[in-house]
Amino acid sequence: MKVLVVGGGGREHAIIKKLRENKEITELYALPGNGGMAGDAVCVPIGAKDIDGIAAFAKENAIDFAVVAPDDPLVLGAVDALESLGIKCFGPRKNAAIIEGSKIFAKDLMKKYGIPTAAYEVFSDMDSALKYIETAPLPTVIKADGLALGKGVVIAETREDAENAVRSMMEDKVFGESGSRVVIEEFLTGPEVSVLSFTDCKTLVPMISSMDHKRAFDGDKGPNTGGMGVIAPNPYYTDDIAKQCMDTIFMPTIKAMNSEGRTFKGCLYFGLMLTEKGPKVIEYNCRFGDPETQVVLPLLESDLFTIMRAVADGCLSDVDVRFSKESACCVVLASEGYPTKYDTGFEISVDDDLAGELFIAGAKLSPDGKLLTAGGRVLCVTCTAGDLGSAIKNAYDNIKRVHFANAYCRSDIGRRAMLAVRE
Repeated sequence: MKVLVVGGGGREHAIIKKLRENKEITELYALPGNGGMAGDAVCVPIGAKDIDGIAAFAKENAIDFAVVAPDDPLVLGAVDALESLGIKCFGPRKNAAIIEGSKIFAKDLMKKYGIPTAAYEVFSDMDSALKYIETAPLPTVIKADGLALGKGVVIAETREDAENAVRSMMEDKVFGESGSRVVIEEFLTGPEVSVLSFTDCKTLVPMISSMDHKRAFDGDKGPNTGGMGVIAPNPYYTDDIAKQCMDTIFMPTIKAMNSEGRTFKGCLYFGLMLTEKGPKVIEYNCRFGDPETQVVLPLLESDLFTIMRAVADGCLSDVDVRFSKESACCVVLASEGYPTKYDTGFEISVDDDLAGELFIAGAKLSPDGKLLTAGGRVLCVTCTAGDLGSAIKNAYDNIKRVHFANAYCRSDIGRRAMLAVRE
């Protein structure tokens, strides 16, 4: 079978590596891919947001199945375009991808169907938002309505910070039209949990829970990033909490989307906060998380392509989805200065004795075949082990075996999780 994966980051590299385990796949393409995954798939220089280009390539090359991984093409309707050509897809259609494409839609959906989340207000007028901030409890959370590469959320500790965030989004348009409307919501406290799930709009199968580390610097300091590392499973996410989430969040969300005529097929990501009043939804994503995918898929024992086809065919309940009992840790190696200003173009080298999985995100091939840095988050290393502490140690031992000038990583990925393990 000929399979196409839309996207070009570390998440897509992890998906492609897992798909390669299925021997039915004879040709595997990445659009656009990157220089670091060129050995695992044929990379085609068509951008992930070029819906017409993706559809034309898929038709011309008789693609049998497509995996649309990033948020932008899903929200823009890539699955709709491909399915109109008779190509089966893993990923939600445009009218379901809105669950991530608009935070206002997501918040209103949860309010309408009684799904637990933070209290919130919506603003399309900057003056009204600024007036609300004058009396809002602190800290407060300001979110751009639309997609913002995972960076459209500001936790404001002071009124000045809150005002600056609103002005930045609504007046300065730092996120373009994504910030033309904002959500200002209650600040929740508690351990954060990421739960990715397979769903065919009838059955939902949660994957291994994980804990992301969004802030740029150690101790959860600095600006938000796309994610600096992640561990799995999340020790705060107990069996009892998992059942509670299934009953009060996961299945109610699927049923709510069905009731709204927005049936969701693909990977639905639940960003959760385990508060004193129970689990609450911080955010939904309409796709695999990044870098959560890079720590969850290495623990998947079942065949990923079989699961994806079952999701597309609406028969997920017929598939046995199994995960390893081991733990995993993923450490991201970024360009120093990320997520703001950073230099690229440095040669990447990898020691021969690297153990674990290497997933490439921001890299390109030079004309003479050298792998060069080409982004903020350059790559990540994922290691698995029988316990979380060993997985973390292995990941840090092996991240030292990857080299490029200006490299930076956090030194405390998994530290919070280990506190829970020791309790």
